[in-house]
Amino acid sequence: MYEQYYGFTERPFQLSPDPRFFFASNHHQRALSYLQYGLDQGEGFIVITGPIGTGKTTIARNLLSNLGDSNIVAAQLVTTKLDPQELLELVASEFHITVKGNSKAELLQCIENFLINLHKQGKRALLLVDEAQNLPAETVEELRMLSNFQLDNKPLIQSFLLGQEELKGIIQAPNMEQFRQRIIASAHLKPLTCDEVKDYIQHRLHQAGCNNDELFSDNAFDLIHKKTLGVPRKINIFVDRLLLFAFLEELKIINSDAINEVAQEMEIELTGSLNAQQLKNIEPTQVVVNSSENVENIREVLREIEEVLDTTIKQKVKMARYVDKMLKQKNREFAETNTKEL
Repeated sequence: MYEQYYGFTERPFQLSPDPRFFFASNHHQRALSYLQYGLDQGEGFIVITGPIGTGKTTIARNLLSNLGDSNIVAAQLVTTKLDPQELLELVASEFHITVKGNSKAELLQCIENFLINLHKQGKRALLLVDEAQNLPAETVEELRMLSNFQLDNKPLIQSFLLGQEELKGIIQAPNMEQFRQRIIASAHLKPLTCDEVKDYIQHRLHQAGCNNDELFSDNAFDLIHKKTLGVPRKINIFVDRLLLFAFLEELKIINSDAINEVAQEMEIELTGSLNAQQLKNIEPTQVVVNSSENVENIREVLREIEEVLDTTIKQKVKMARYVDKMLKQKNREFAETNTKEL
């Protein structure tokens, strides 16, 4: 869409985690350093927590893509609410372990045999558990039990846990004392600061081949930080839409007017949900026709509906303009090709 217009080699703000676009803010660099420290130690748990969209999965992908040690065999789990046996089955699947039998004892035996064979080859296993806040406490305890597999006084498997803030509550429970004693380092990711938002956006633009440092106006980054609260995933969603808007409007510089207009279109996406006042206004209530107060309420609801419809129509018009622009571009390219052939 907008890539060719702005000279990008690819979309700079895709949602899928890509190690090439990893941006090391202070908190992210500290978390990555802790993970690397854990690798060097070869034992214990590393726990990384943070709000939704702050880059935990990106850190995990970055670590896996930059593993310089061929003796580390890594697997990554993205968990749902697994019971202990389901976790073991997923571990076996991710490490491509052939399992004989269906009992938990047989599962554990097959996993242990696999880990022992790795050890004999001078290798060790690393398990990255993403979205670990979804694991019940008894399943987290099962991870601790896996860490008991040892040979020659060396652990055969090491686990890193990455999850949202709820994970801290699970680990801090009174019955998780033994697990807490195995944690050798932990870090908590925070949203980006205003200065980091500017560096983050510029970093991703440069990675996508953009050499124009003046694509955004001077005050644009402060406003983007305000609209997205410094959360990397929200920044990606917002700036991607912003670039599409700027392309449709044929803007050479993205300024505060463009940012405010796109933010208004994306208000629900950026806040995550309708605010309480909006919900209150759309709740069904008993209407008394001759009540002036209720009549005014109805008018307010109708005004809100009108605004939503107006926004939707504007978006449809912009998309139609985009399609028209692309068709004209294709026609020009087709005409140029025919001219060359003649």
